[in-house]
Order: sequence, then C-alpha cells, then structure tokens
Amino acid sequence: MRATVVVFLSLAMQAALAAGDAKRGAQLFQQCMACHSVEEGEHMTGPSLAHVWHRKAGTVEGFMRYSDALKSANVIWDEATLDKWLANPERFAPGTSMTFPGLKAPKDRADVAAYLKAVAENSAPPAGRGDMGMRGGKADLRKAPPEAQVKALSHCGDTYTVETADGKKNKVWEFNLRLKTDSSKLGPLPGNPVVVGAGMQGDRASIVFASPKEISGFIKQSCP
Repeated sequence: MRATVVVFLSLAMQAALAAGDAKRGAQLFQQCMACHSVEEGEHMTGPSLAHVWHRKAGTVEGFMRYSDALKSANVIWDEATLDKWLANPERFAPGTSMTFPGLKAPKDRADVAAYLKAVAENSAPPAGRGDMGMRGGKADLRKAPPEAQVKALSHCGDTYTVETADGKKNKVWEFNLRLKTDSSKLGPLPGNPVVVGAGMQGDRASIVFASPKEISGFIKQSCP
C-alpha cells in the first residue's frame, strides 16, 4: 500500500512538472526580455515569441537573423522540444547564435514553456519589465518627446554636437555616441532621428535613424 502511494505521488509530481506554471514562467521569462518580445512581429536580438507554440523552428516571418543550425533543425516547438532547447541551446542545435546558457532546473523549463503556450493562446499573465530595466516591449520612437528628437548632428575633432527639438545642444565624445537604425513600425519617422537609451544626461548616448542611408547625410562636419 505504501509503495502504491509513493508511486502515485511520484506520478502526480511528474504530471504537475510537465504541465508547468504559466504565472511562474512569466516571471522567469523576464530574463529573456533583453533579446525577445512576445508582441507579434516585434523582433529584437532574437525573434518574437508571440506564436512560437507548434511553430517550426527558424521560420517566423520577418526575422532575418536565424543561424543555419536552427533553420535546418527541422523542429516543431512544444513541451518536449522547448524543454531540450531551454536546457542547453548549443547542445540542442550546435552552432546556434543564441548565447543563453540554458535553464538547469526542469521545473523552470516547464514553467517557461507553459508561459509561451499561454502567450500563443492569448491567455498569458504579464511578464513584467525584465531584469536590469530591460523592457518587455519597445518604445514607440515616432512619439518621442522634444528632448529626444534630434534636429541637427555635427562633428568636429573628436566631438559630436547633438541639437534636440527642445533647443538644447549636447556635446558627446565620438567614441561614446552610438548610431543605430530601427526600420520597424515603432522606429523613428524618416528624417527624424531620436535619442534613446542613456539619452543626453550622462556621457553616453545612442541616436536611432529610420534607415542606414540617412546617417551620413544627416551628420554635418562643422567646427565653431
């Protein structure tokens, strides 16, 4: 009788583990938010995971940075395959570009998988903002406030002068100014680059353009 109870409890624990806890998975997913969004079509370093459930690996529309290893894996994402992938991405698909070392605890993997399933079913709990202040969704750069709208950018010596729509001019060491592009629907409007990230309050800044072709034409070589 005692042996039967032990077996029953063991099976019950295994079933609970396999089912996963989507709410707990949402919290665990915060560490993924630096690279992944769960908004449809919103790709970051990694692809959107909005509809990863029962989708073939390496096939999400609009994402162009898949490794050859993942594109050729011939895998459909579900509880079993996500468990193996999350345990050790490099072992699952040798040569993958995903640098995440994996989740070692089976319970953690089951919970993250449950969360991704809930996302696909539009029943997911909120995942929060993520670790280290990383956002779960990108800001809409088309709606940037005046202090973030770049109206002029000049270069002299080793210094950039950034003029924003609020009338301020900020000088930044050229090595500390990053020039980026965002061609997504949340990116800046053409011809209207935006300061993001550290902004202009510290010694570092990033300026985002709508496309690469805008960058060289926008920067003026000018010394006072």
